[in-house]
Amino acid sequence: MPTSRPASEARTGRLLAGGIALAFLGLGVIAWLAGWHLGADSAVYRAGALTLLHGDPLYTRDVLTALPDWVRLPFTYTPAAAPLFLPLALVPSGLVWGVIAVLSVVALMVVITVVSSSPGGSSLLGRSRWALPAGTAIALALEPVWKTLFLGQINLILMAFVVLDVLVLSARGSRFGGVLIGVAAAIKLTPLIFVPHLFFTGRWKDGLRALATFVALEAVMFAVIPVDAARFWRDSATDPSRVGSVHWIFNQSLNGLVNRATHLAPWSLAVAVGVAAVLAGPAVWLVVRLHRRGEEGAALLVTAFYGLLLSPVSWSHHWVWCVPLVTLLLVKARWWAAAAVAVLFGSQVVMLVPNGGDAEFGWGLGWSVLGNVYVLAAAAGILGLAARELRLVRRSPQVVTV
Repeated sequence: MPTSRPASEARTGRLLAGGIALAFLGLGVIAWLAGWHLGADSAVYRAGALTLLHGDPLYTRDVLTALPDWVRLPFTYTPAAAPLFLPLALVPSGLVWGVIAVLSVVALMVVITVVSSSPGGSSLLGRSRWALPAGTAIALALEPVWKTLFLGQINLILMAFVVLDVLVLSARGSRFGGVLIGVAAAIKLTPLIFVPHLFFTGRWKDGLRALATFVALEAVMFAVIPVDAARFWRDSATDPSRVGSVHWIFNQSLNGLVNRATHLAPWSLAVAVGVAAVLAGPAVWLVVRLHRRGEEGAALLVTAFYGLLLSPVSWSHHWVWCVPLVTLLLVKARWWAAAAVAVLFGSQVVMLVPNGGDAEFGWGLGWSVLGNVYVLAAAAGILGLAARELRLVRRSPQVVTV
């Protein structure tokens, strides 16, 4: 039986997209052979794994001895992240960036594919062999994405874990639902926001499985490196400044916004948490409403962007969730909205606003709006969607549960 045209188009599209991943592999090899200094964060991942193998302390103000000379960053990840990074210890130092880059590009394609296959959009990638490679290429131009790749960060990989967990495993009732979220949270704490997402959407078993996975991975580290594990949870986990200046423009969170506005007032974090608490009501209500309508992708994105606002530190490269947002808007044929989001994150606006040192404290109103644009856009989006949902409730009080 001959292969249908849509299936053939989709397969060709995947092959073309695979070519992009191979191009990054080639770039990684060139960077290694040429001795380019790429991927400072990927170097930290590898150094953390080597430090664990050597039995040296992970959480110290001193630079890890396993780091290359050109990197001066601390290990800010959880104790369980170090053994999960062990495969990187087998990779030559200069090639680690290339490995992370290839995995990140593949993760990017997975996210686009899964979100495109959500209800109402199953034919999006099958319409043209260019859909997936073109979507991937456009995504690579967005500031959070290219910066994630440049730094050798794993944001795209962790996002793929969450998307696969919520929109595939959990949605299909898999016994492994929640596990990938637990693993992601055991590397970076911020994916813990998706545990209450599972609870609020009625997937208690998946939520408990995610928590159990996270706790089990971290508990093992108390047996392996008890002193370091205790030091992380006692000191490092509650010290946002350890990862950098919280008032820097690239911290696009409520905490970053408030610290910039108050010139690092000691009560800034409390105010940011208070604002986040106010936003929690409409955000949770919106998640539940969207879930009940079967709009799982939209519900997941509300949680993701609320999590970025809530976290004390959300670097601009953490905002890779703009990719599934643009994808979902295209699935729903919201062309202008998709274009607006793509322009916002592709404009590189946060790279252009004066920053560094005390520059953020001298912004006027105009620079303040541009310098906090990711935060303001996400907060406005959540409140705007909640207001629209409230109008729908008033017009039709009965909610259809699917």
